[in-house]
Amino acid sequence: MGSGYALSDNTGYLVNLPHRKSFSPDASYALHAPDDRMRFIEGAPIFAAEVRSEYDYGPAADRAYAAGTLVVWDVDPVNRMIASSRADQPEIPIRFGMDDMADAEPALPGWRVAMRAIFKI
Repeated sequence: MGSGYALSDNTGYLVNLPHRKSFSPDASYALHAPDDRMRFIEGAPIFAAEVRSEYDYGPAADRAYAAGTLVVWDVDPVNRMIASSRADQPEIPIRFGMDDMADAEPALPGWRVAMRAIFKI
């Protein structure tokens, strides 16, 4: 795949979707960095992670945040779970629990991380 850029929550992406025109995940991995850190990146990242905050629970929050991204992690720190939504099957998230190795396939081939490392258990 080559190299890319791990970017923080202050990074915004311009996307062309009917329901949204921009996207700013908590963390992301993109194949290109912004030319100007003060501007949005054109197009979606290949991987994004959204960490739920205090008000991100309930039926309205139980959705993929994917804005054209190959893989989006919905990180739930209260229940110590990750729901991984993939662009080819966004309605069927893969759920990772504490005994699992989470992945971001196909966005980051071969990359894996222990759930216990993410939640420091």
